[in-house]
Amino acid sequence: MLKNRAALPRLEYLLAFEAAAELESFAAAAKELNISETAVSRKIRLLETHYDCALFLRGHRSVQLTDHGRKLLSGIGPALKSLERTSEAMLEEHHRSTVRMAATNSVSSLWLMPRLRKFQMSNRNVTISLFSSDHDSECLTEAFDLAILRGEGEWQGYDAEYLFGETVFPVCSPGYVVNHPHLEKPEDLLNQSLIEVTSNHTEWLNWKTWLSELDTDPSVRHSTFVNTYPLAIQAAVDGLGIALGWGHLVDRHLQDGSLVRPLRDAHVRTHSGYYLLRRQGAPKHPESDVVTRWLMQESAARKRYVPGLGQRRQA
Repeated sequence: MLKNRAALPRLEYLLAFEAAAELESFAAAAKELNISETAVSRKIRLLETHYDCALFLRGHRSVQLTDHGRKLLSGIGPALKSLERTSEAMLEEHHRSTVRMAATNSVSSLWLMPRLRKFQMSNRNVTISLFSSDHDSECLTEAFDLAILRGEGEWQGYDAEYLFGETVFPVCSPGYVVNHPHLEKPEDLLNQSLIEVTSNHTEWLNWKTWLSELDTDPSVRHSTFVNTYPLAIQAAVDGLGIALGWGHLVDRHLQDGSLVRPLRDAHVRTHSGYYLLRRQGAPKHPESDVVTRWLMQESAARKRYVPGLGQRRQA
């Protein structure tokens, strides 16, 4: 423990002094520290006041250390370097404990977010930094340790682990079913209020392709358009109509009763799924392994959808 803290000047004064001493210029020190030359001069004046001695001989365009200045520089130089190394190590340790993850908007808000609190309670030393985007190119960069994307398991330069498949079925609020009781088969959807997601991802199912998969007339009437899938689910919860529900993404709403499946087991299963991606050759650290194990455990515990109308594969 320090015995005489009053003997220590403020760190910002020492940093200004060291920069000016090394560069032999207040102007150069100001540029290096990204502050004004006046600020550098003021900090050094206050440091000289603290020690009650001159630290520089001031010239027109340059400065030189006095004997007192050289003595101070020889003492604080190693101390500042040691503090810098310690700070860098601590910041690097914090960086390693933060796992940077990217995922689609739907996975981020509907699948990951409801699970994060439980993960954090069990893993106090690991922080997940989550980035959400429906553009794969934004998620597949070196900025992220892990990513969760939709596809068929092949991404060049990435190792992919299967999380869950793609099972899609209509969902709506219980109140909507009460007001529209005659919903039993896909054909009954044609005159209903359907919620559609407008997206440039033509490979994603929409109402037209979903109904076509079930050999049903795809000429539907939409009542609400939104630009992200989480908004579509919220619109369905609020009773605005019927949305397409992706299994596993809407499971929580089905469990708490805020959404129901009006057509019972009618669904479409595609050959796509959601995968956990890790860049090949990327540095590995234990925290990423912790998050990976957790995600795979969540995958193993997922609900399995029973075979039914429109089955292609198990999700």
